[in-house]
Amino acid sequence: MSVISQPENARRVRPNMPNYGVMPAETAGMLAWDWVDRQMREARNYWVCSVCSDGRPHSVPVWGAWVDGVLYFGTDKDSVKARNIARDNRVVVHLDSGDQTVIFEGAVVETQVSPSQLKRISERYVEKYVLDPELEEADDLLLRLVPAKVMAWLESDYPATATYWLFDV
Repeated sequence: MSVISQPENARRVRPNMPNYGVMPAETAGMLAWDWVDRQMREARNYWVCSVCSDGRPHSVPVWGAWVDGVLYFGTDKDSVKARNIARDNRVVVHLDSGDQTVIFEGAVVETQVSPSQLKRISERYVEKYVLDPELEEADDLLLRLVPAKVMAWLESDYPATATYWLFDV
């Protein structure tokens, strides 16, 4: 298990939300990336929010594996989320908790990984869910989240912990 101290292609910033008491120049209390990394690694469910062809939002929990700072999950090629992502791959992914908040905005892309990386992803699934995801099945897609923005905070210490990461995409 490796912990990413800070993604190389991201910069940590304080959001500018003065009406919520969040001032961009006040950086004391900002979260570190290792907190986000731990939340993503320990999460059981990841909520994937996409958009249907008629503009309706579609939100569904998925099982996934956070490996080396990347969220991977599988889905059937004919699922609603797969069809939505094929048409428009922009998504929001968030965790269950509103008290320990982690929200990703970005894109989901179909991905190919090396056999050794596929083994690590599968091992993580088995560790978390006691289930082999069979990610190499013909009807399944292996998807990877590519973040553009991550928002995180602790409700118990908001606004001091309100932290964003903006990614180079």
